[in-house]
Amino acid sequence: MALILHATKENKNAYKTLIAAEYVGVKVQLVPDFQMGVSNKTPQFLKMNPIGKVPVLETPDGPIFESNAIARYVARLGENNLFGSSPIDQAHVEQWIDFSSLEIDANLMKLLLPRLGYAPYLPPAEEAALSALKRSFEALNTHLAHNTYLVGESVTLADIITTANLYLGFAKLLVKSFTSEFPHVERYFWTLVNQPNFRKIFGQVKQTEAMPPIQSAKKPAQPKESKPKTKEEPKKAAKAEPEKPKEEAEEEAPKPKPKNPLDLLPPSKMVLDDWKRLYSNTKTNFREVAVKGFWDMYDPEGYSLWFCDYKYNDENTVSFVTLNKVGGFLQRMDLARKYAFGKMLVIGSEPPFKVKGLWLFRGQEIPKFVMDECYDMELYEWTKVDISDEAQKERASQMIEDAEPFEGEALLDAKCFK
Repeated sequence: MALILHATKENKNAYKTLIAAEYVGVKVQLVPDFQMGVSNKTPQFLKMNPIGKVPVLETPDGPIFESNAIARYVARLGENNLFGSSPIDQAHVEQWIDFSSLEIDANLMKLLLPRLGYAPYLPPAEEAALSALKRSFEALNTHLAHNTYLVGESVTLADIITTANLYLGFAKLLVKSFTSEFPHVERYFWTLVNQPNFRKIFGQVKQTEAMPPIQSAKKPAQPKESKPKTKEEPKKAAKAEPEKPKEEAEEEAPKPKPKNPLDLLPPSKMVLDDWKRLYSNTKTNFREVAVKGFWDMYDPEGYSLWFCDYKYNDENTVSFVTLNKVGGFLQRMDLARKYAFGKMLVIGSEPPFKVKGLWLFRGQEIPKFVMDECYDMELYEWTKVDISDEAQKERASQMIEDAEPFEGEALLDAKCFK
C-alpha cells in the first residue's frame, strides 16, 4: 500500500511531510480533489481521525494524524538522516520542532485566523500575539547568526518543519518592514525555500505586501427549526386580534433612539464634511490650500483641537507592530467619525518609534462616549491646543500636512482619520 496523505495541495502542514518525503526518497501521494469541510467529515475519514483534523496519513500499518508526527514517521523511512547523528543532535532537532510549533506557528495562527474571520478579532490579543512572535523571531535570529541550519551542517527535519511554519508568515502575514529586523531569519528562510526539494513543493514563494484586512467573524449556518405538525389537532380558523386602542398602541411604540449630546450643541459655522473634502481633494500646494483652508474654516467655539502623545513609546521597538497599533486605534475610533478628524504620526527612522497625533473634536472637550468606549484613549496623554500660541498652531499645521522632518525626525508613516 502506498502512503496516502489526506490534505489539500495548499496545506502548509502537509508540506512538512511532502518535503521530508523528497529528502528521504519516499513516495507520498496526495488524495485527489480533497475538499476541506467535506472530505474530512466523511465516516471513512473520521474513522482515521475522530476529530476530523487534517492532514492524515494512511500507511500499511494504519493511519497517523498530527502533522509533526506524520513528518517524523516519513523522515524515518529513508536512508537520509533527518534527525542528526548523535543523541544531542536528535534532542536539538526535537527542540526546534517544538519551538517552531509552539512559538512561531501558534502565534501566526492567532494573527491570521481572526483576520480571515475564523475567530473574533480582538486588538489586545493581536498585539500580544505580535509581541510573542517578535520574541520568538529574536531568539531564532540570534541562533541563526552563527548557524546555517538549525542543527548541524545540513538540513534536518527541524529545518523542514520550521520553514513550513515560516512559510505561512512570509506568504500571508509578515511584511518586509517586520522581517527585515531579523536578517538572519530572512536569509535562512529564502535559502531553504529555494533549495530544490523545498521549491518542488512550495513553488515560487513571494512575500506578502500587506496583512489581510480584518473580516467579521464567520458564523456557521443555523438550520431553521421546524415544528412537527400533529394530525390530531384540528385546524382552527385564525381569529383577527381586536385592534388595540390608540393609547395602548402609542405606549408600545418603540422609543426613539436618544440623540448624541454633540448633536444638541449650538450649530457651528465649521462644516466637518467640507473640511474632510478639502483635505482629501488637495493634491498640490497643500500648505497654501488645505492648511490655510482649515484655519479659515476652524470654529474654536464649536470645535476643539487636541495633541496626543503615546505614553509607552519605549515599547515601540518594531515598526510593524507600532504601525499596526496605530491602525487598530483608528479602527476603534470609527464610533466618532461623524464628530472628529485626526492625524497620527509615527516618528523616527530607528526604534523606539514615537507616536503623536492631532485630533479635532466637536465641542470643547473630548467626547465622553469616546473616552468611555475606546480603550486606546487612556494610552495617550491629551493636551488641548491653544491656538493663540503661534508655536502650537504651527505644530498643528505641520501635523495636518505631514511635514517632514517633524520636530527634527523622519516620519515612518502618517495616518489620517476622516
